[in-house]
Amino acid sequence: MRLNDKSLIDRSQWEKAGITLPSFDRAAMIAATGKTPEWAHFGAGNIFRAFPAMLQQALLEEGSVQTGIVAAEGYDYEIIDTLFVPHDNLTLLVTLKADGSTEKKVIASVAEALKADSTDMDFDRLKEVFESPSLQMTSFTITEKGYNLSGAGGAGVPGVEDDFRNGPGAPVSYMGKVAALMHSRYLAGALPIALVSMDNCSHNGDRLRDAVLAFARKWRENGRAETGFVSYLEDPAKVSFPWSMIDKITPRPDDSVKAMLAAAGFEGAEGRMTAKGTYIAPFVNAEETQYLVIENAFPNGRPPLEKAGVIFTDRETVDKVEKMKVCTCLNPLHTALAIFGCLLGYKLINEEMKNPDLLKLIEIIGYKEGLPVVVDPGILSPREFIDNVIKVRLPNPFMPDAPQRIATDTSQKIPVRFGETIKAYTNGVGDASKNLKVDDLKLIPLVFAGWLRYLVGLDDSGKPFEVSPDPQYESLKAALSGIRLGQSGPFHEKLAPILSNPSLFGVNLYDTVLGERVERYFEELLAGPGAVAGTLRKYTAS
Repeated sequence: MRLNDKSLIDRSQWEKAGITLPSFDRAAMIAATGKTPEWAHFGAGNIFRAFPAMLQQALLEEGSVQTGIVAAEGYDYEIIDTLFVPHDNLTLLVTLKADGSTEKKVIASVAEALKADSTDMDFDRLKEVFESPSLQMTSFTITEKGYNLSGAGGAGVPGVEDDFRNGPGAPVSYMGKVAALMHSRYLAGALPIALVSMDNCSHNGDRLRDAVLAFARKWRENGRAETGFVSYLEDPAKVSFPWSMIDKITPRPDDSVKAMLAAAGFEGAEGRMTAKGTYIAPFVNAEETQYLVIENAFPNGRPPLEKAGVIFTDRETVDKVEKMKVCTCLNPLHTALAIFGCLLGYKLINEEMKNPDLLKLIEIIGYKEGLPVVVDPGILSPREFIDNVIKVRLPNPFMPDAPQRIATDTSQKIPVRFGETIKAYTNGVGDASKNLKVDDLKLIPLVFAGWLRYLVGLDDSGKPFEVSPDPQYESLKAALSGIRLGQSGPFHEKLAPILSNPSLFGVNLYDTVLGERVERYFEELLAGPGAVAGTLRKYTAS
């Protein structure tokens, strides 16, 4: 068995291996999508292949839709050339369940896979897709960084300033390319569409809207686009930017899953690293639990994704769900485990969950420090969500997720994942009005101190390790230079510029009692070999 159309003809061998094949007419789907595309998607990585593409497959299987997805990759074009094209746009999805069972399914809902490269002929096809009146939505899983128009410290993102000056003709930057395609849609008759960010960041629709509008306004100023283009993007009856909350863990394709597939007779499962550092494989491994909540704002209609489990609701409810997950019920717990897991030498999140001190850490952060300030969204229970995360999802021994992966871009995550809770305690949100004070927060500041200790680049035994990629790492490394394991404090002079930075923590920690608390914790964590484990045990036991 190899992942291509030809190999799927002999269905018996796949069925014998326990791999479910698509039952819809894929040739008809591809033809229908070519004529009347309804859904385009940017970001052809693992989360897309394991979740949105799987949702559309479910609709195709039951006959609720006839078209598939036009997938586009705007950052790492190698994904298209070496992953999608050789495998005829197919993906093998392996769902790893907490009970140890697996579900294997070929995902075949991608009709086309294109490079969003303005110098490539694929971009001409993307323009055709965007000029199609049938196009209802374009979704995005490009990571939070994909919407940035400036980098760390205000540094420019490559191509943005040039794209501002040059207009929509041949853009280089990711958001410049999206804006150029929307300009084509405007010229085709100001056709309605929903641009749906499915990325894991707060108010993601606004992030996307602000980026696309920034290009339109610059182009208007430079005479590269007319005022009507800006008005088109600003009119929610024409172009909407719904908010959404997405949740499904899709770790890097794992060697144990590859071995399992090979034993079943599946060939060519080997993964590889692209030149841009993306690890790709023809299969995706993912957990079973999944949530997708989207603001129901679609001016040109939408696929009936509610039939596949998507929850459509109003913006206020999406905001509550997103904050519930990102600020309390999952993401802060993940980040805490990532930081301390790296320091303590763990390679798997589920192995960390066997450590009673780490378990207590996330229980206190979730239930005691976070839950009191969560606003219940009504459609999902915050306590039940945390219960599922701590008791089912994170301990899943068949989900090979690594703290090193989750520790990526931590500087971008902390202000939302923890800063919003600090603000809630300060401003009296939720049960914070019932006498909860910022001084009650004991383990969230321990995570901050743990992160600074992590940035020193030495594990708890004193052994150097590679810090995961982070846009702020070089500046933070410089600020912490000279700090050594076993060194005694005080460290105020080095830590104050970091802890007072609201862009890192959501607030100036010295405006609360937490600045000094983090300094004290940091000194304890740095005391010598074993200090991380000892400090963690001390404060989770108290």
